[in-house]
Amino acid sequence: MKLKHNINPVLLQFINFIILVYSFVTYIPWYIFSGSRQAIAKAKQVKAKPVNNKPGGAYRSVNSLHCLASVLYPGCDTLDKVFKYAKTKFKDKKLLGTREILKEEDEIQPSGKVFKKVILGKYTWLSYEDVYVKAVNFGNGLAVLGQQPKTNIAIFCETRAEWMIAAQACFMCNYQLVTLYATLGGPAIVHGLNETEVTTIITSKELMQTKLKEIVSQVPRLRHIITVDGKPTTWSEFPKGVIVHTMASVQAMGAKTGTGNKQQARPVPSDIAVIMYTSGSTGVPKGVMISHCNIIAGITGMAERIPNLGEKDIYIGYLPLAHVLELSAELVCLSHGCRIGYSSPQTLADQSSKIKKGSKGDVTTLQPTLMAAVPEIMDRIYKNVMNKVNEMTSFQRNLFILAYNYKMEQISKGYTTPLCDSLIFRKVRMLLGGKIRILLCGGAPLSAATQRFMNICFCCPVGQGYGLTESAGAGTITEVWDYTTGRVGAPLVCCEIKLLNWEEGGYYNTDKPYPRGEILIGGQNVTVGYYKNEVRTKKDFTVDENGQRWLHTGDIGEFHQDGCLKIIDRKKDLVKLQAGEYVSLGKVEAALKNLPLVDNICVYASSFHSYVIGFVVPNQKELAELARKKGFKGTWEEICNSPEMEKEALKVLAEAAKAANLEKFEIPVKIRLSPDPWTPETGLVTDAFKLKRKELTAYYQTDIDRMYG
Repeated sequence: MKLKHNINPVLLQFINFIILVYSFVTYIPWYIFSGSRQAIAKAKQVKAKPVNNKPGGAYRSVNSLHCLASVLYPGCDTLDKVFKYAKTKFKDKKLLGTREILKEEDEIQPSGKVFKKVILGKYTWLSYEDVYVKAVNFGNGLAVLGQQPKTNIAIFCETRAEWMIAAQACFMCNYQLVTLYATLGGPAIVHGLNETEVTTIITSKELMQTKLKEIVSQVPRLRHIITVDGKPTTWSEFPKGVIVHTMASVQAMGAKTGTGNKQQARPVPSDIAVIMYTSGSTGVPKGVMISHCNIIAGITGMAERIPNLGEKDIYIGYLPLAHVLELSAELVCLSHGCRIGYSSPQTLADQSSKIKKGSKGDVTTLQPTLMAAVPEIMDRIYKNVMNKVNEMTSFQRNLFILAYNYKMEQISKGYTTPLCDSLIFRKVRMLLGGKIRILLCGGAPLSAATQRFMNICFCCPVGQGYGLTESAGAGTITEVWDYTTGRVGAPLVCCEIKLLNWEEGGYYNTDKPYPRGEILIGGQNVTVGYYKNEVRTKKDFTVDENGQRWLHTGDIGEFHQDGCLKIIDRKKDLVKLQAGEYVSLGKVEAALKNLPLVDNICVYASSFHSYVIGFVVPNQKELAELARKKGFKGTWEEICNSPEMEKEALKVLAEAAKAANLEKFEIPVKIRLSPDPWTPETGLVTDAFKLKRKELTAYYQTDIDRMYG
């Protein structure tokens, strides 16, 4: 979608003539010296094919038609072997980096609130050898505390170097690592800890004081709490029988034993490596049992889609390591000699909430080449940059728009625009450090507008991936030279994908021009099932006559002629209205979420009613401006609670819905403006910022009753 400008038509004709001359003059040197010709050819190639001609036949990558990939390196069939191989190959190379805190101070806001601000120093690094030794010592120390192979141990901690060290220790000693999001609510944490019957939990001082202290009495089997960053000043509130250790003291215990791990304690490929609790977008979190061979198959498939991955790459880790996307991405990097620098959403960029004004955020200091993000973060970047563009002078704004539209046209043909990249988009690119070569997006669908924006402004491919915790995060990833939008790429080399008819939704694998249906993923990356939940495991996983294990995702997709997959619907998001029309809630949300007025939106429909409604978190600046234009005065809460402003916002949404070619019955008829944002802490969205529809419905039940009258 091109941006609109307001340039004089005569001047525009002259500018277009200059661009035409420039394109003609530079085409021959570009054709001779650029490697883009090969990229254009690759983009047009078929990327996956069905293994047979039967309807519903599985699609495989053309690079694994005859045999699915399952291991990164020969003989490395468990995660401890993969790390040992990497340690031997990259011994003294830098692996895990952390910024030192130089200064912390309180900053009082005009509202009276106090925000913590930090000034951070350079990254300090641990080598592969350093991390290996720390992991061995920690694993041995846990054994001293009584941890046995094939028993569960929990980690409830922010993304940091100690998380990965603890994980590697567990992989080496065959401890089953139970992962819990740091933002989970108390009842969900209690559920996960009690269901897995853990006696030891690894955490941080802050989470111990803010989250664990309140619920530790509800976890009767808990005996040991290990803090990764030193002992808190007070811990007398904890029940008798619970001992608090530091990670350093446990490592010291392990170093004293000096025996190393016994050979019989080593894992085998089928052993459970991780019990990963999902963020629970549909209710109580489920523990997904992921084996060593599941993870290795998944990261093998992912690594194949990242060209030239190696020692020159730097990855920035800031997403929750308890999420399969982040854990897989970091294990891919660790196994290929890349550096991993740790960050957090609060310190990521120069403008992040905890970074003191005038000091540098983590991306500026680290200058990563690889980065993963969820669509919510990319949508925020997109809106923030476009807001800045709208604040530019008329000349600057029109120059940016011309360059943007020109580059959009060029990359759609597979061409590069080095002059635009250097002169126009360099400043935007610096927002992520200036050296990003690949952005990987996963966790939820990414809108075409945001994907194209990231392609253009950050001058790099955006690899949109599709996978679930239940498939060890692996499924598909777009290839770097595929600049189409709205698709998630071809199956990875580790798995195959087929489409199952869904009659209720009207999707069939015999549909023309594209076969459609529920997405089923098969391969060694498909996980063991749900912990202590055999009923749900039998529902979501099946085994065919050839012994192939299949995951029923609940997502609806279609395969294009080049073998790439597009997600078009979700079974759980489809609601039948009173008059019989089907509404895809996700489709409506995707059409409206990129509006400047909308920070977040949840669409709701009921089979007992004939129209759609919605809950909207409005952009404060945009809604305040709309209120000013309409002559409405009041506080932020008063603006959001005003029926008059609801109607005005609804007009904006209705116009966008029509422009997106939504059907009349798909367009929300009434909305509720929410003054408060939805964050993982509120319990209304997951850590990947997916909507928790059940919780949102309960939270807005009064408004639902009002809107349906």
